[in-house]
Amino acid sequence: MPDEPQRRRSIYLLPNAFTTANLFAGFYAVVQSMNQHFEVAAIAIFLAMVFDSMDGRVARLTNTQSAFGEQYDSLADMISFGMAPALVMYEWSLQDLGRWGWLAAFVYVVGAALRLARFNANIGKVDKQYFQGLPSPAAAALIAGFVWLSVDNKLSLSDGIIAWVAFGTTIYAGVAMVSNAPFFSGKSFALGRSVPFWVMLVVVAAFVFVSSDPPVVLFMLFVVYSLSGWVLWVWRVRRARRLGQRMRGADSDDDAGEGQP
Repeated sequence: MPDEPQRRRSIYLLPNAFTTANLFAGFYAVVQSMNQHFEVAAIAIFLAMVFDSMDGRVARLTNTQSAFGEQYDSLADMISFGMAPALVMYEWSLQDLGRWGWLAAFVYVVGAALRLARFNANIGKVDKQYFQGLPSPAAAALIAGFVWLSVDNKLSLSDGIIAWVAFGTTIYAGVAMVSNAPFFSGKSFALGRSVPFWVMLVVVAAFVFVSSDPPVVLFMLFVVYSLSGWVLWVWRVRRARRLGQRMRGADSDDDAGEGQP
């Protein structure tokens, strides 16, 4: 018998139940796309996003974080936000483009895998207020939102044009995930703290706004979010350049002042 008792490795049920629901929703989306039920598949991906957003917060609220939960969540995300959106998009439209279609789907899958691997490797090393690159759930929502919007006949485009728009959207989502653009994470919003009454009114208004036309509203919201990181990145670059110019100007003024008698 060892001197120190071995610590029991427990698996917490509540947060991992949400992770399992996330995984099931991603798997269900793949099955429905194979059955040509693309609208249901897109909705399933959005449900996977809801479950994914809840497992981590529930774990923190109940103090049930674990290394097992982190790894399980990452594997579930690879299915729900990596494989599922790529297969749904391929089954729906990209297969009409031949090899270009499956290459676009593969670029998305690789981008999701690299995004998740980099996220796991950089836990605790990056600013928690911003994601490095487009998060995989948002990329999946961009794909699913486009499919849902098109199947719901909100886009009056020919099949050929739709296929190439789907190609561009898939490539963009895959590349954005491995970029260095900062995207707001929302982790600073804590569910356990009290908020003013107007915050509840905003939440209710948001639900009403989304329910008015879910395909259009959700797709537009995630289009804006998928572009917000690049806007913030350009703003940071321009601010850094202006700061560098001011510092160089201040150094030149100091040098000129030291040269005077």
